[in-house]
Amino acid sequence: MMLRVRSRDGLERVTVDNPHTTVSQLKALIQSNLRIPLENQTLSTNQNLLLAKTKDDLSRFTDMANPSTPLSALNLSHGSIVFLAYEGERTVAGPNFHPAGSFGRKMTMDDLIAKQMKVTRQENPHCELVSFDRDCANAFQHYVNDTLAFAVKRGGFMYGTVSEEGKVEVDFIYEPPQQGTEDNLTFFRDPEEEKAVEAIALGLAMRRVGFIFTQSISQDKKDYTLSTREVLQAAEFHAESGLKEWVTAMVKLEVNEDGVADVHFEAFQMSDMCIRLFKEGWFETEIGDDQDPKLSKMKKDVVVGVKDTKEVDNDFFLVVVKIFDHQGPLSSTFPIENRSTPVTLSALKTHLDRAKSLPYVKRIADFHLMLLLARFLDVAADVPALAECVHTQSAIPEGYQLLIESMANAS
Repeated sequence: MMLRVRSRDGLERVTVDNPHTTVSQLKALIQSNLRIPLENQTLSTNQNLLLAKTKDDLSRFTDMANPSTPLSALNLSHGSIVFLAYEGERTVAGPNFHPAGSFGRKMTMDDLIAKQMKVTRQENPHCELVSFDRDCANAFQHYVNDTLAFAVKRGGFMYGTVSEEGKVEVDFIYEPPQQGTEDNLTFFRDPEEEKAVEAIALGLAMRRVGFIFTQSISQDKKDYTLSTREVLQAAEFHAESGLKEWVTAMVKLEVNEDGVADVHFEAFQMSDMCIRLFKEGWFETEIGDDQDPKLSKMKKDVVVGVKDTKEVDNDFFLVVVKIFDHQGPLSSTFPIENRSTPVTLSALKTHLDRAKSLPYVKRIADFHLMLLLARFLDVAADVPALAECVHTQSAIPEGYQLLIESMANAS
């Protein structure tokens, strides 16, 4: 029987012999397969476990606290999801290196690493394709085209699902507080707001799947796909995610053969080598104004082709991903957070009035609307519960409806 284990690291699998396996035997399997010590594990069938921040929060999840409870008593069967919270960092066993050269010549670790750091192009992405919800992609490009006129950069985090085959579907884009110039994009990340975003995503059975940004129109005159600053930023978010299918999407204005400007989407993965170099601190992160934006500088020599060099063409780090589109489960008509005009409760009243003819669950099925509501609701309980109603298209409990209506009427 295969069980899926969802933790802060994503979805993993363990195989148990039969439904009579106990909680304690499952924990032992997780320890041996996923390398998380028994004493650090908290298990539950309740997804809200992943929002727990303290030991007190964790202690509230008791459904799998008894080590002798059989999995069958918890209604767990083949393919069921168990949620796992754990303390500390994971340790993954790796091979033992014995640095000795030919004819017994001793090699230093630096010698060994330099020989391993051969930068080549990666042919195939881990992500089979990325598909954008048409409405959320349009809401993003519409703003950068019509309001910002591609004069400054804009960005966001993409949320959605990853299939077994590595297909990424993007269903909403969260735009953090930020400042964009012609060449730079700086996020001023708000931990409280991001906690609310994650709570909504959890209820919607979605997760953060990528980073999207725009290139300004002044960048169009330069001969690179991604600048060094963009490579570093994309690598940072990719490395932070720990998701091998993580996608980086770029939006730019391109003049076609008829002299008409078209909005153009491109999608990439940063190569495994790029992420490794970033995590191990090989990149020079101080970028001078005179530096060629299409070359990344390294702190030590790497091997590109047959030569040692400290400069790598950024194209070596990009693995192209195919783009599709789809109609996702959410609307994108509610005003979007952290733009030039703050979103207030009056927008909630306008939105609800406009969608009066729809079932209530469809009236609130918009990520940006739910993010506004999250300011006034319990982020650990109410926010994922409301989002789960949207995910399952089930009726919104009357208590929530009254609460939302009172917020709208208070504006």
